[in-house]
Amino acid sequence: MDLGKMITSGVDLWLNTPQPPMEASGTSGMKAALNGVPSLSVLDGWWIEGYIKGVTGWSIGEDRPGSQERKSHLSEATSLYDTLDHVILPLFYGDRDRFIDFMRYSIALNGSFFNTHRMIQEYVLKAYFA
Repeated sequence: MDLGKMITSGVDLWLNTPQPPMEASGTSGMKAALNGVPSLSVLDGWWIEGYIKGVTGWSIGEDRPGSQERKSHLSEATSLYDTLDHVILPLFYGDRDRFIDFMRYSIALNGSFFNTHRMIQEYVLKAYFA
């Protein structure tokens, strides 16, 4: 808990680079979103549902959820650096208000959906009332 608090309280961007389909659940990214930290991640795990282009964060590569075709590590690295260099950093330093919008949407959209209350409610409804 203490380590998670330290990690999420001091970052402006959550970078997540699992090798699909190896993302377990993405709870660290969910915690970051709840704390107003937008994500830059491959489309795997929770980010398949949490990613809204131009609203909650950015994707690495353009793989579509469910796609069996994977890009090379080089193309993913190129996508990561291009997104940082041409999109995120200019936004962070040049249009701070727009970057703060991403932070707000991370809380409002992802934080309100990816939480323990919704998870338990969904579990109870599906496990006991389905």
